[in-house]
Amino acid sequence: MTELIDQTESSAGARVGNRALSVMDRLREAILGGAVAAGERLNEVQLSKTLSVSRTPVRAALQALAGEGLLDYAPNRGFTVREFPLPAIVDAYDIRAALEGVAVRFAAERGLPAKEREIIERALAAGDKLLERGSFEAGDLTIYRDINGDFHDALLAATGNRMLSEMIRICHHVPVSSTRNIVVFEYHDVRRRHDDHHRIFQAVLAREPWRAEMLMREHVASIKTSLVGYLSERKTYPSAALQPAGDGP
Repeated sequence: MTELIDQTESSAGARVGNRALSVMDRLREAILGGAVAAGERLNEVQLSKTLSVSRTPVRAALQALAGEGLLDYAPNRGFTVREFPLPAIVDAYDIRAALEGVAVRFAAERGLPAKEREIIERALAAGDKLLERGSFEAGDLTIYRDINGDFHDALLAATGNRMLSEMIRICHHVPVSSTRNIVVFEYHDVRRRHDDHHRIFQAVLAREPWRAEMLMREHVASIKTSLVGYLSERKTYPSAALQPAGDGP
């Protein structure tokens, strides 16, 4: 009987843990994708209703995300999405440019595995199709967000370097610098960035590591420049760029 109770408790604990991971993934995606603004308070009760789960996995997810640095916690106020000043965002882009440059250099030196090559080719083809109309429609931002994220993620995965992946992941915890958060979704900006993706991919395929690294560094740096200009024009805190109408890598 004791063994059965232990197994049941262990099973229940595993289920709670799995739910917490699922909730954490969904909340992280909402924050990094810009669906939740910087400084916004996350209400545990409301989230449990919205996500159709109990408060236990929500509480565990919020605590974990605070540990990752995405949320701040204050007694009597609860959890809020951390606000990052512009200098911190600029630093995150500079570090990303260096690290992702190293990632594509590794990929060019070592060669692209078939799986990652297929993902990149699919992302590039989807981007070509999205851009061939010459303008954007409702829903295109979500489509491009996935295209952009898949491209960058696949190149990073091709390195097989866990340390590099973890370091870049830390940069992505500054929400506006995440590859899943698109800032200034204007056609000419996306056209230029997608063309960058093609050039980077060709350099990796040609096994030109230093050219691939230079192209990736310039690609990320151009996004940083665009972001700074966008925020400076509006003279507003970066949380404005966390809304769906924003732009990113």
